[in-house]
Amino acid sequence: MSEAAQTLEGWYALHDFRHIDWTVWKSLTPQEQRQAEDDLRSYIAECAQADEAKTGSFAFYSIVGQKADFVFVHLRETLEELNELETRFNKTTFADVTIPAHSYVSVVELSNYMAKPGTDPLENPEIVARLKPSMPKAKHLCFYPMNKRRAGGDNWYMLSMEQRREMMRSHGLIGRSYAGKVKQIITGSVGFDDWEWGVTLFADDALQFKKLVYEMRFDEVSARFGEFGDFYVGNLTDADKFMNMLR
Repeated sequence: MSEAAQTLEGWYALHDFRHIDWTVWKSLTPQEQRQAEDDLRSYIAECAQADEAKTGSFAFYSIVGQKADFVFVHLRETLEELNELETRFNKTTFADVTIPAHSYVSVVELSNYMAKPGTDPLENPEIVARLKPSMPKAKHLCFYPMNKRRAGGDNWYMLSMEQRREMMRSHGLIGRSYAGKVKQIITGSVGFDDWEWGVTLFADDALQFKKLVYEMRFDEVSARFGEFGDFYVGNLTDADKFMNMLR
């Protein structure tokens, strides 16, 4: 049996994608629409308090394309808190005009591939900050799930720790070359969702998503072992922008 990579876990994550049922929305009276908007404003303000209190983080993006209309991204200490946030939204009147599009449950994760022997990573403030990140207010978001392939000679989990560590070192160099252009949050979802990891990227220039993912496809880790799910791309929004879209 190959040596399993040890992981550090931080905040739990929920990506909650929704469609807007425009037929239902347009059927509401102006008073009903205002009530739904007020409920949504209250919910967004409540979620944003986690960033101020440093008990979690919250992001709100409109999604481009037909896969969804918007996404809430929640980071919290516990799965119970994520459950409460999801239920809290479902109880709003605005939720009555939405249809669930997709969700993803995971936990912020760092592996030990790059760890220095004999050190306690939790004593490193940079590591702790990466496990409990504050999501940036970047203009654009890109989310996708991924697996490491388990097929024939391309079975990631049959490689030795040394082979995996060397490949991940090369892979990480590509990511670091985009520092300042793209912020990346990796969440582990083995045992939590249908894929093994979720990747959430933030950037002010959306083209950087394409350049980063494309370059990584040529790296052996992705070229031989990477399997990818649906990609979701969106634009930063807030309560005011979102209300304008509804009107």
